[in-house]
Amino acid sequence: MPTAKPALLALEDGSVYHGRAFGADATIAGECVFNTSMTGYQEIVTDPSYFGQIVTLTAPMIGNYGINAEDTEAAAPRASGLVVRELSPIVSNWRATASLGDYLRQYGIPGISEVDTRALTKKLRVDGAMKCCLTTLPLAEADAVARARGWHDMAGSDYVKDTTCAEPYFWRAEDAT
Repeated sequence: MPTAKPALLALEDGSVYHGRAFGADATIAGECVFNTSMTGYQEIVTDPSYFGQIVTLTAPMIGNYGINAEDTEAAAPRASGLVVRELSPIVSNWRATASLGDYLRQYGIPGISEVDTRALTKKLRVDGAMKCCLTTLPLAEADAVARARGWHDMAGSDYVKDTTCAEPYFWRAEDAT
């Protein structure tokens, strides 16, 4: 496996976390939140309730069972970015059709690994969700912090139009798994 490029997560309070890039080459801003589930990273990334958010996962290893079409919560990922402690270099699941990194890359979503996600989660738990900037491209720390601070707040935003389907659809009983 090739060595991953550096990545950076900057919070609006000036905190900066360095790690390794996966997913898309991009710089994005959003709201940094956390999820403490031990499983279900695919469901979390595709959950419409995480739209506009950069999600920190506290499970120690993410990506080991890959991505498959049956376990998504939406037709495409809804989280804006992903923060993990360790990204598995191996996908081990007969149902997998892609690795987590390849899936995020396909949709233009960056991720950062090798971050102390438990320390970050404690910070977010105490201080609350924060605006942040996640970049997998060369960007100075000060510029990343400035982008985090300059991001619009989620309060008052109407994301329903961005996360709902255009037309109603129905599940037939024979299609259920």
